[in-house]
Amino acid sequence: MITLPRWFRRPSILMNETPGGPWGSGGDDDKSGPRNPWAVPPGGRKTGQRPTALDEFLKRARGSYGGGGNGGGPQLPAGINARNLWLIGVGLIVAAWVLFTSIHQIGPQQRGVVTYFGRYSGILEPGIRLTLPAPIVDVEKVDVEQVRNDDFPREGGENVLTGDRNIIDLAYTVRWRVENPRDFVFEIKDPEETVRATAESAMRAVVATTTLNDAIGAGRTQIEARVTRAMQQVLDDYQAGVRVQGVSIKQASAPASLVDDFNAVTAAQQEAVANLNNARSYSQQIIAHAQGEAAAFDKVYEQYKLAPEVTRRRMYYETMEAVLAKTDKVIVETPGVSPWLPLDKMRKLPDVQAGQPAPQQQAQGAQK
Repeated sequence: MITLPRWFRRPSILMNETPGGPWGSGGDDDKSGPRNPWAVPPGGRKTGQRPTALDEFLKRARGSYGGGGNGGGPQLPAGINARNLWLIGVGLIVAAWVLFTSIHQIGPQQRGVVTYFGRYSGILEPGIRLTLPAPIVDVEKVDVEQVRNDDFPREGGENVLTGDRNIIDLAYTVRWRVENPRDFVFEIKDPEETVRATAESAMRAVVATTTLNDAIGAGRTQIEARVTRAMQQVLDDYQAGVRVQGVSIKQASAPASLVDDFNAVTAAQQEAVANLNNARSYSQQIIAHAQGEAAAFDKVYEQYKLAPEVTRRRMYYETMEAVLAKTDKVIVETPGVSPWLPLDKMRKLPDVQAGQPAPQQQAQGAQK
């Protein structure tokens, strides 16, 4: 007969049964002797009462080990009852709990923040680490190499006021990672929401000091750098244990409801800039022309001081040439000359091309 260890045996009080069974002498009025709740009461089970699942389990177990104790095979000791089974089950559960809460596998990109009864105790490096079981010791794994990307806003665009009182629609992304696991876990209740709130506040503060042209044009790089520095300063003051990797502006434009008005204002500003540039160009041309005439006059004046009469006639001829060059009239002042020749038409005759005879020569050749 196979027996279990001593601590599996049935308690001695349950083994001191009377000849009439564990319920006494068998009578209904006999209340002497110990009572075994797992034994059959005197007179058998009442009609209509069905055996419990535990009774069926014990019955099958005894049957599989020898058919109720009369066979020659191994038998399940009669001392095993529900109480012992519960103790065994609880012991297995406790052992599994201790095993699974004491062994911790920390990945290469992770760090384990250890707390002893809720108080910070230390940091676990990557590898297989052993600690006391929970709830005595708790380990929270934190990924310190993953770069998290937060999009702002989560849907649509965010209206931000610029320094020149214009509204732009902004969409941007913030990249950050955990730098100090202890501060990340203990210093701030909700680090993710803190990072988002800090990013929104820093972006609004920086754009509020930036003009519209810089916000939607070449000034984006400067805005991104300023927002990154402002966020890092605030998070360091909070001891959040977060390192801001960078900020990227994905969209910077006018709100959808104000696109037409915004385009009209932009077109007017561009037209004003174009007109101003044309005026400046014209003024520069006039100034250059006047400076050239002044320089030419200075040279003529120098010649005039040397030969006044010659210079006077020269200026007169140059002026008359400039005036009369654009008219068809011929003025003859010499007395005795009759203006019969069509001098005005002769000036318009085309030049004689090379290799072709003049009209007079062609007429003389025809007469011959």
